[in-house]
Amino acid sequence: MYKFFISIALFFVFVIGYSQEIDATKNKEIIKDSIVYKTAYGLRLGMDISKPILAAANDSYNSGLEIVADYRLSKRFFLATEIGFEEHTSKEYYTNSTAKGNYIRLGFNFNAYENWLDMNNEIFVGYRYGFSKFEQTLNSFSSNISNTYFSTTTFTPNTTSDLDAHWSELMVGFKVETLKNIFVSFSASYKILMSVKEPINFKTLYAPGFNRIFESKTGFGFNYTIAYTIPFVKK
Repeated sequence: MYKFFISIALFFVFVIGYSQEIDATKNKEIIKDSIVYKTAYGLRLGMDISKPILAAANDSYNSGLEIVADYRLSKRFFLATEIGFEEHTSKEYYTNSTAKGNYIRLGFNFNAYENWLDMNNEIFVGYRYGFSKFEQTLNSFSSNISNTYFSTTTFTPNTTSDLDAHWSELMVGFKVETLKNIFVSFSASYKILMSVKEPINFKTLYAPGFNRIFESKTGFGFNYTIAYTIPFVKK
């Protein structure tokens, strides 16, 4: 009889001990799962540093400045814009012209990268609508005459102002948080020209923000930016 009661007591001790181990394991899992890594939501401002470098290295690219910004809407979506100024000289065989003006690109980025823990890196795809307002100066024009019966005439017409261009732009790139809230980014874009206003008796060869205009009405671009996030809230 005593052995029976002893066996029952040992059984209950075992059950209680086992249940306590299960509860402890569950509590550890709950504590572990309850750790939430929050990330900053705010306005990110920066500059495309490739523009000053290009102006120093390329004689045709006279000057350029681009300010970039984005605002985080959710974990993966960002509103994005670029605002800038460019002056570029197109040197052809018989013409020399300079385009100068302002532009803006508006759109969004989607972050396709799954970050670990509290990382804020991005591999993104995006879309932009671009608009440019500029002027074009025909610096020189030479007639394409190769025989001796007609003389070659060179002249310098006036500047044509109030030109504009509209385009769509697909982007792909990445952003890396190198220091706290400081990001380095590189992106490339494929551009499709929707419309452009032409000067009288000439062609628009370059549109600020779009770059060189080819017969195919398509083009490419890239930027290399450094930006800082102004954190408003953490989620």
